[in-house]
Amino acid sequence: MKIRFGYVSQSMSLWDASPSKTITYTRYKELSSSDRKEKLLAVTAANLDHTERMLHYNIAHQIELYRFSSSLVPLATHPEIRWDFLSPFQDKWREIGGLVKKHRLRVSFHPNQFTLFTSPREKVTKNAVIDMDYHFQMLEAMGLEKESLINIHIGGSYGDKESALGRFRVNLKTLPSKIKAIMTLENDDKTYTAHETLRICQKEGIPLVFDYHHHMANQGEDEASLEALLPEIFNTWEARDVIPKIHISAPKSSSAFRSHADYVDLEFIKPLLDILRSINQDVDFMIEAKRKDYAALKLVEDISRIRGVKRISGASIEWCQAPSRIRETK
Repeated sequence: MKIRFGYVSQSMSLWDASPSKTITYTRYKELSSSDRKEKLLAVTAANLDHTERMLHYNIAHQIELYRFSSSLVPLATHPEIRWDFLSPFQDKWREIGGLVKKHRLRVSFHPNQFTLFTSPREKVTKNAVIDMDYHFQMLEAMGLEKESLINIHIGGSYGDKESALGRFRVNLKTLPSKIKAIMTLENDDKTYTAHETLRICQKEGIPLVFDYHHHMANQGEDEASLEALLPEIFNTWEARDVIPKIHISAPKSSSAFRSHADYVDLEFIKPLLDILRSINQDVDFMIEAKRKDYAALKLVEDISRIRGVKRISGASIEWCQAPSRIRETK
């Protein structure tokens, strides 16, 4: 069994490398017409440059998983602006995509919590389609639209989960098929459990990105055991023929269980590792801890100390034998 590790958006190791610099709409309106365009171009250029720096850092450290920032382009989906962020940066988009392809990195996007398809309001659904299209356009510009994923949550329940889930399936029909073909769904920490998300994924033919921390924070009374649930979740990935992805983080504290800690406590995820090892399932771990790349690389080191585990690159490990339970360390 092999596990690769990655992180979200910004390397903490690099100085001044935020790929999410922005400009507020209020500030934008205060600028002159010429300054508005110049500011949008300057901020986007900085975000793309920082993203490229991040990719070079990942390549040097053999980190094969990376989630792009959804905020690469300021005000990209604002209804009063909707500017052309592709043409001015054609070469840079292609350059970034070329790096990803050359080094066989696995990249993705994760739109924010407002990108949802369960709302009874038509405007919310239209905005969700616009946001999904924005992410798809960036992948197209990089030439990565056939090998990347866009991950979202199901959304709100609006006091009636079954009605909301029915609305989700109806509203999802407004999403262009080429975008739906690369989307994934994730269980969340308050509303839709892994089991409920799995039901939708199975009906819609969408892979499920399992979030272990969310699962530990939000399980239904009829939730199947993790041993029974995980194989079904992994089956949702078969049609895409890619390695299943799991989101990994740990609670900040017992009183702030849903909040992410700086690092990932190995003890917290050992039950998950036990199950993965027992079914010999290759997976990719996207680390969502606050310390990002530091947390990812530390977890690689921590797991590498387990008896039977071999570190095979900067950010990947392989189990060489099958202990019944993870207990002993080297």
